[in-house]
Amino acid sequence: MRPVAAPAVDHDALLTAALEGVEVEDGAALAVAVRDMESGESAAYGKALFETASIVKVDILAALLLQAQDADRRLTAQEEAYAAAMIENSDNASASALWKTIGSAAGLDAANDRFGLTGTEGGDGLLWGLTRTTAADQLVLLQQVFGDASELSDASRAYLRELMGRIAVGQDWGVSAAGSGFALKNGWLPRTATGLWVINSIGRVTVDGHDHLVAVLSNGNTTKAKGVALVEAAAKAAVSVFAEKEAGSVETVAAPVWQPR
Repeated sequence: MRPVAAPAVDHDALLTAALEGVEVEDGAALAVAVRDMESGESAAYGKALFETASIVKVDILAALLLQAQDADRRLTAQEEAYAAAMIENSDNASASALWKTIGSAAGLDAANDRFGLTGTEGGDGLLWGLTRTTAADQLVLLQQVFGDASELSDASRAYLRELMGRIAVGQDWGVSAAGSGFALKNGWLPRTATGLWVINSIGRVTVDGHDHLVAVLSNGNTTKAKGVALVEAAAKAAVSVFAEKEAGSVETVAAPVWQPR
């Protein structure tokens, strides 16, 4: 008996196909990235830059924790209060305070260089919500939070995970629609010039006992409700790519039996 490897699976193509059933409004845009934590395989759809809105708050806290590690210190009581309010309740004043603490865009960008984000740029001045990013970069950030190979310490990752698992009722939509257990952060922002909505969701979801990291970014939504519905449908489509492990990925082939002549 000898193992025969199955042909490589194009998960990006499978994700694209899965998203064909997701309705996107005219003028709206969508990008998605997903990773199966068990296999380490991932898929991505869309390479465009999107404004982060409040999902950047995960990045802000990750940058703060990294800076604290470098300084060999714990977060202060005030920083912890800001962090909890910023992640659990999406408090903007707390985010602005910690944005200043990390050194604004320069501090965020420096941390992201170490995290491995290559397409994310911090917003100008105090406009942290206008940080621009890609779905692929957000998947890299989630890997820093939920994976084992990370610039963040075990304690820092556990702290971020805990806060993302305590999102306030009413703010726990998004990628959570794709699974049972979840830890996430959402972002929503009506653009002043157009009135159209940026709706984003990033996090970890558990599907049939398997953990998945999911990042869904969107803009051009006419209402918040339509944007939320889009993000949730896209998250469900994303995890469906890995919902059923490819049958026969490794199969056995019987060796020929030779009979004496």
